[in-house]
Amino acid sequence: MFAEFHKPLDLHGILKAVDFDAWIRERAEKLQPPVCIQQIWRDTDFIVSVVGGPNRRHDYHDDPLEELFYQFKGNAYLSIMTPEGPRRVDLGEGAIFLLPPHVRHSPQRPEAGSLCLLVERSRPKDLLDGFEWFCASCNNLLHRVEAHVSDLATQLPLAFDAFHADRARRTCKRCGTLHPGR
Repeated sequence: MFAEFHKPLDLHGILKAVDFDAWIRERAEKLQPPVCIQQIWRDTDFIVSVVGGPNRRHDYHDDPLEELFYQFKGNAYLSIMTPEGPRRVDLGEGAIFLLPPHVRHSPQRPEAGSLCLLVERSRPKDLLDGFEWFCASCNNLLHRVEAHVSDLATQLPLAFDAFHADRARRTCKRCGTLHPGR
């Protein structure tokens, strides 16, 4: 059985390419700290964003779905948390990388002006992402927050601020090291 074709009322308005360079220029300030991320389209099956550098993230993201990274300007890397501790995946300019689901990763963009196209799938309402912080001394899990992700630019700062403000959550119960926070 085939899906029925429904012609949208404004087909030309929907099927319009984005002038990507102009889009980036118009949002240049928002692709820098503290925001660093801008979503291109809304209400679609994909969350397509541009992420700028520099940044300094201390959390690790646990995405229940795959993520596609295209580092189209400058260099970046993903810090991947493994049972043995963090490992590094370099994303040189022009690199493309498909991250499997549930791989704890912390995107690091040390270069000012670096840009990455990030493609994620929109999450069903019952699917939660995790954000985790680990001890820098012994790699013990300090804290985890779970949330349904719909808008990274607004949701992430709230979770990060709550962790940074809580000294007890930032203190490792195994070795006593205090996570630096920001």
